[in-house]
Amino acid sequence: MSKLTDFQTMIGYRFQNEGLLRQALTHSSYAHEKRMKKHSDNERLEFLGDAVLELVSSEYLYLNYPDNPEGDLTKMRASIVCEPSLASCTKSLRLGDFLYLGKGENMTGGRARKSILSDALEAVLGAIYLDGGFANAKEFVLKFILTDIEHKQLFYDSKTILQEVVQAEYTEPLSYSLVREEGPDHAKRFIVEARIGDKTVGEGEGHTKKAAEQEAAYRALLALKKSTK
Repeated sequence: MSKLTDFQTMIGYRFQNEGLLRQALTHSSYAHEKRMKKHSDNERLEFLGDAVLELVSSEYLYLNYPDNPEGDLTKMRASIVCEPSLASCTKSLRLGDFLYLGKGENMTGGRARKSILSDALEAVLGAIYLDGGFANAKEFVLKFILTDIEHKQLFYDSKTILQEVVQAEYTEPLSYSLVREEGPDHAKRFIVEARIGDKTVGEGEGHTKKAAEQEAAYRALLALKKSTK
């Protein structure tokens, strides 16, 4: 089975125009390296998929959270469509394995890079919309993106929520400590610990310190939640 056939089996959607799927999985680094014609990468499809995702998620939240005001819905939508949330949605699809990446991008961990994965997911959605219409695109979003909204919200607001928990329940302050940095300058990974006083309550990693702190806060919240059960 080809890479494209495997991926279609994975998502449960069969493309009439397989070229759209190939484009959705093509990163700009691959297109440049192969000297492909202009707009052969997935950036334009990502633009379209982003708009489709915003509409589907807005409709879903409007219908399923009838008591929530506009401000809450906006915040919930932001937690669903943010880069880390979308990247986490790609794990079950093994999306990184199916991407067409340039050699340099591939060697520096591009298949696991959250920005590349989230963009590719939106591009796939844009491709499905063009190939099979809104109903198929909506089904894809409901199946692979609009899941586990509570955890997505928790992750999105993790630093704020953790700060509130610590202020309310602990006498010692919350801090974030950079434990180590790994990798070359163009593909740095930061490992950060969230600490309450001297005690480490969560560890996170990311390509920026901010992303690593967010994940550390999320891990801390999950650990604290588990310890109080």
